[in-house]
Amino acid sequence: MFFFKKKGDKKKQKFTKIFFATDVHGSEPTFGKFVNTASFYKADVLILGGDVTGKLLIPVITENGQYRATIMGQVRHAKNDEELKKIKTLIDYMGFYHITVTAGEFEELKQNPKEVDRLFKERSHERLLRWIKKADDKLKDLPVKCYITGGNDDDEEDIALLEKYQTDKVVYPEGKVVMIDEIHPMISFGFSNPTPWDTPREVGEDELALKIEQTIKGIDDFSNVIFNFHCPPKDCTLDLAPKLDTSYDPPRPVTTAGEAVMVGCGSSAVREAIEKYQPLLVLTGHIHESRGVMKIGRTTVANPGSEYGEGVLRGIIVNVIDKEVLSYQMTSG
Repeated sequence: MFFFKKKGDKKKQKFTKIFFATDVHGSEPTFGKFVNTASFYKADVLILGGDVTGKLLIPVITENGQYRATIMGQVRHAKNDEELKKIKTLIDYMGFYHITVTAGEFEELKQNPKEVDRLFKERSHERLLRWIKKADDKLKDLPVKCYITGGNDDDEEDIALLEKYQTDKVVYPEGKVVMIDEIHPMISFGFSNPTPWDTPREVGEDELALKIEQTIKGIDDFSNVIFNFHCPPKDCTLDLAPKLDTSYDPPRPVTTAGEAVMVGCGSSAVREAIEKYQPLLVLTGHIHESRGVMKIGRTTVANPGSEYGEGVLRGIIVNVIDKEVLSYQMTSG
C-alpha cells in the first residue's frame, strides 16, 4: 500500500522577519521610526544599511538677540527661543547638523575650513553615539538585534565609532560574517563604486571586487547567505539615477526634452558577485530613487529607497526561511 504524505505548508515553518532600511543620512525622525519598527512590525532583526550620517552643517547666526539660518536656499528667522527651537528641529529633521554662532564667528569660519570640518565631525559623532544609545535602550527588553553598517558617505571615523561603541543589541557587522538567526549568515559591505561626489568610501570596480572577495572568504554554501551591500548591482533597475554633467560644480542633471536622463549607477563588481555566488537575498540602497525588488537568478535583490529629507522612513519587511525568501512587503511612514 502506498501512502501520500501531505507536503508541509511553508507558511507554517518558522521564519525570520527582517526589517531593512537604509540611507537615513542623519535624519532624526527617520532614525527614530527605524528603531520603533522592532515593536511596530514585530520584527526579529533590524538592519540599517549605510549612509547613516548627515551631509551638511548649518550655521544658525545670532545677531541683536535674533537668529537666522539659510536652509536649502531659504533664509529663516527666529525672534525668540521658541522660534529658534523650530529652526533647529527642522535642521535635525532634514538630517543636517547645526551650530549657533555670531555674525563675526561665521565670517571667521568661512576662512577656516579645517575648523568647519572639525565642528561637522563633532556634531556628526555626537548624533551617531546618541543614536546607538537610543537603539540600545529601545531594544534592551526585546529579543531583537539591530545591525548598523556604514555606506560610502560615512567616513572612517564614523565607522570606528560604530565598531567601538557597539553593544549586545546594536551590532556593527561590516567585514565579518554574522548569523542573524540559526541558519542565515549575513555579510555586510559599505563601499561603493566611484560617484560624482567624491565620497569617503568609494573605490574602483577592481578594488571593489577584491574587497568583496575578501569579505566573503571562507563561505562555501551561499544558499542561505544574505548580502547587506550598500551599493546595488549594475543595471538591475534598482540603480537608476539621473545622469550628471560633471563639468559643472556641483554636477547638473542631464536632460532630454525636459526629462532627466536616467542611467544605471550600480556596481559591476557587486553584480558579478551576485551572479557568481547566488546568495539568497541582497539588501541594498545607495540610489534613493530606485525603490523596488527584482531577481538575479535565484537571488532576490531589494532596495527600499530613501526619503530621509522628508522624515519618511522607507523600508522593507522580508520573511526568510531555509533557502527561500518566503515573502516581502515594502513599507513607508
